[in-house]
Parts: sequence; C-alpha cells; structure tokens
Amino acid sequence: MDETRTYTGFLGEARITSGPLEIVLPPLKTRFDAGENRLVLIFDDESGQQVDFDLRGTLAEVIARATPVPSPCPSPARVGPGRPKLGVVSREVSLLPTHWEWLERQPNGASAALRRLVDQAGKRDPGPQRARRAMESTGRFLSAMAGNLANYEEASRALYRANRGQFEELIGEWPQDIRQHARRMAQDAFE
Repeated sequence: MDETRTYTGFLGEARITSGPLEIVLPPLKTRFDAGENRLVLIFDDESGQQVDFDLRGTLAEVIARATPVPSPCPSPARVGPGRPKLGVVSREVSLLPTHWEWLERQPNGASAALRRLVDQAGKRDPGPQRARRAMESTGRFLSAMAGNLANYEEASRALYRANRGQFEELIGEWPQDIRQHARRMAQDAFE
C-alpha cells in the first residue's frame, strides 16, 4: 500500500495525538523527556494493534527507529543459468493432492498459477475484504479502549453484524474521543 500509515495516541480516554509518525512522535517524545509517566496507549490505525516506540535519544533517532526500513535493494541480475532473484520469498503451502495435480497442469507452473489466483482474488472482491479488516482492527481497538465501558459487548456484536445503527446507538454514551475514533475505524465495516 502506498498510503502513509497513521497512528493515534490516547492518554486515558482522551486522544492526544493522531497522524503519521512525524506528527505522533514529537508530542510523545516531549512527554517522555519531561518525565511524564502517565501511560499513553498508541494504536496503529490500520490494524488496531497497540504499538510501542522507543523514545530514548533524540527525536531524529526516535523517528529513524520507528520508521519501517524499506526492503534492501535487489541484487544485480545474475548472468548465467537459473532464475533471477525477484524478491521471491519461499514459504510452505499445504494443499491436498488434487490441488497439487491441478496446479501442475497450469501454464508456467504452480507458483505462477498461485500468484494469478491471489491477484484475481484481490481484484475481484475488495469490498468484503476491506470490511472484514475494518471489523477486526476496530475490534482490537475496542477491546483495549472500551472493554470496560457500558455496552461494549453489544457494540462489538453490532460491529461484527455490520449493524451501523445499533453500533452508533450503543457507543453513544462513550467518551467522545473513543467514540469518534471507533466510528472512524469502523467506517469501512458498514459499507
């Protein structure tokens, strides 16, 4: 994905920062340097996972550590027999014998057939996949931030049933920042 990954930080029930790393890390670093010891929970907005950042050192060092490192440059093309390295990662796939037989009959081999199938699946039905990812990431966020709030379980059920009206009603009394962030994260779950 080409989109910039965003994060949101909460101090208790209040959202204190949100955005890409360059926006989120400076206020966290300032708090850390000032000796502020109240717990800040930081969430990856895409996955809903809690993340931690090592805030020691300078702000530039903190950002450098937190920024994902791009894959190493591909090695120069090999001259000679064999396949060129194309960033291929070998992993194990377990299939039934009938699946392997079908794959072996496909043009260009099993690997090419699997890549085509994965590409087609990604293009064919992105809406339901996006909705499922939104439900899962919102569920992770809700578990961490709203697990002790009134109507949490019912709101989670409404989220997984894609019942926007009921979800909105059930989270209506929650703290404003948690409610707003949950709505934003769940947006794709209801479409």
